[in-house]
Amino acid sequence: MDFGFNLNRTANASAWRVLPNRWDFVAFPLIICIIAMAAIGFHETMAPISTLQTQAISLDPANLPEYAMRTTLRMLAAMVASLIFTLVYGTLAAKSRRAGQVLVPILDILQSVPVLGYISFTVTFFLALFPARVLGAELAAIFAIFTSQAWNMTFSFYQSLRTVPRDLDEVSRGFHLTSWQRFWKLEVPFSMPGLIWNMMMSMSGGWFFVVASEAITVGNHSITLPGIGAYLAAAIAGKDLHAIGWVILTMTVVILAYDQFLFRPLVAWADKFRMETTSSGNAPESWLLDLIRRTRLIHRLLVPLGWLFAKAARVPLRVPSFDRVRFQIPQREKSSKLGDIVWAVSVLIATVYVVWRVVLYVRTGVTMDEVGHAFVLGLITLLRVIVLIAIASVVWVPIGVLIGLRPRLAEKMQPLAQFLAAFPANLLFPVFVIGIVRFHLNPDIWLSPLIVLGTQWYILFNVIAGATSYPNDYREAAANFRIRGWQWWRQAMLPGIFPYYVTGAITASGGAWNASIVAEAVQWGNTKVVAHGLGSYIAQNTEAGDYPKIILGIAVMSLFVTLFNRLLWRPMYAYAEAKLRLD
Repeated sequence: MDFGFNLNRTANASAWRVLPNRWDFVAFPLIICIIAMAAIGFHETMAPISTLQTQAISLDPANLPEYAMRTTLRMLAAMVASLIFTLVYGTLAAKSRRAGQVLVPILDILQSVPVLGYISFTVTFFLALFPARVLGAELAAIFAIFTSQAWNMTFSFYQSLRTVPRDLDEVSRGFHLTSWQRFWKLEVPFSMPGLIWNMMMSMSGGWFFVVASEAITVGNHSITLPGIGAYLAAAIAGKDLHAIGWVILTMTVVILAYDQFLFRPLVAWADKFRMETTSSGNAPESWLLDLIRRTRLIHRLLVPLGWLFAKAARVPLRVPSFDRVRFQIPQREKSSKLGDIVWAVSVLIATVYVVWRVVLYVRTGVTMDEVGHAFVLGLITLLRVIVLIAIASVVWVPIGVLIGLRPRLAEKMQPLAQFLAAFPANLLFPVFVIGIVRFHLNPDIWLSPLIVLGTQWYILFNVIAGATSYPNDYREAAANFRIRGWQWWRQAMLPGIFPYYVTGAITASGGAWNASIVAEAVQWGNTKVVAHGLGSYIAQNTEAGDYPKIILGIAVMSLFVTLFNRLLWRPMYAYAEAKLRLD
């Protein structure tokens, strides 16, 4: 079989013409603008670090377009890094049993470790790599945003790899596809609808940490990167409500822009990967994707790129550990058990060593009474997380199914959902602080909604992804058998979306713990309101620079999140993987 490049075979009829058409003249300015934005961002990144100290953040609204561009470029760079991390980390965790025993718990811990807890360490690291350039501070900010995006995407991809329909897997093996070919021909396409919806959620969730990432304090030095987050931080510090209004308007424009230019085309493109044999007839659409398809010159330029990707996906590369052997001889089983024992002992020794080093450091500034105090505060935050996740699930699961089953409605609701998900809790600090102080309310109760404000959308977006990926065949079968009402929810829809819901709930609960650092200790100008909880404990010690207590708070939070996931979410995840597969 000839796999050589042939434009006559790979391109459609529009690619025969070299001269651009009217659609090319519309598309080319968009491409040039994107290239110009990237070039400007790269030039500013390579500037000397001293420019950040001389350029103060101005609350003049005329500076917001430049700030919006800088913030958008950081978030896109973090998204690219998150996607690469997702493909590598999620594949290792799903394909390698021994690696999964370590990588999945590590992922649970990583999503629980608060950004404010280790941002000072990462900033020091990146600034040491590029001491004389803005690039070090930019990489530190990108990494902080990366931590708010990568874990959700990785969990989604991991869940998709673990729930690939068995019949499709058997067909791919029947065609003797290697692990590399199955990955690009089956597993990645199958995971694409859910992954793209989680990319949207991750991009929106990144706004929550933009303030922390663009206003960085290292020791006695403060580094402020130009961006919407730094602008918002300055507006909150100055109690400037007009500036906050301009921030909301700018965020709305930016969210609508990357919805139309990035995610809407991706959703329309990924619709072809839905697992079904009958068409729903309501495929999502994108004017930008239609524009690119109608061009002549741009389409012709994209043909070789598509051919290269297709060629790379056909490479017969074999990864022995990923090619699962179905029938093992007893000798191999013994060898495998011995390898498991050696692997488990190695992981245990490494874990004990790390824990021991942490304990030695923490003991220098923490007593046993302080440890008990941290555990009590952790229980308080745990109660908040459980109650709020339960309320969010009851509210957003039915709404997510309603939106996901209607592509036309999903197109209309997508920008609104992205805006609500991107709405930082910091913007509501004035309302909550003023309300609590004015009416003498209990901060332990009334600050709690801020915890779930940014994380509840993980549940909504994952449920939408599950409902979108739900095969139309099953919907028609349920309609033919006249399955309606609660029976339809219990026997058809809830089992179909349950793996996606668990993925969203795991990420939402981990994000809620992370958000507690911002939500349990809020400030508006000089007025500060603090609730009891582990989040406020970490925030206060971070402000004071007490590193032993910071590490204690992070360790306790990681322990609570890990145990919570092991005792609740992981059993539910295993049940969904074993009993609720769409096979």
